[in-house]
Amino acid sequence: MTAIELPDGEYTAVVDNVEDGLATVFFERDGEEVGNAVLDASWLPSDGQHADAILSVTVSEGRIESVSYKPEQTADRKAAAQDRFDRLSKRPPSDEEA
Repeated sequence: MTAIELPDGEYTAVVDNVEDGLATVFFERDGEEVGNAVLDASWLPSDGQHADAILSVTVSEGRIESVSYKPEQTADRKAAAQDRFDRLSKRPPSDEEA
């Protein structure tokens, strides 16, 4: 597939954005961001070519060998982000804001 500078293994990838046929993707392992890349969006599954899509990526010998879209993880992460936003938007004003 395409070259990437990450050790061999399985990664969770989060699509940051897709613009002009290029996808900015952040790679995570064990909940920690370990790298990012700008990839040709055509390398991604068609249903995973959107911002905040969660992908499972296998890297072998410095190349992305497989990519699969994870719709359930995408929905779960989106819901968690919305919950955080909702909680923050309802917090009481601080002494400085009052």
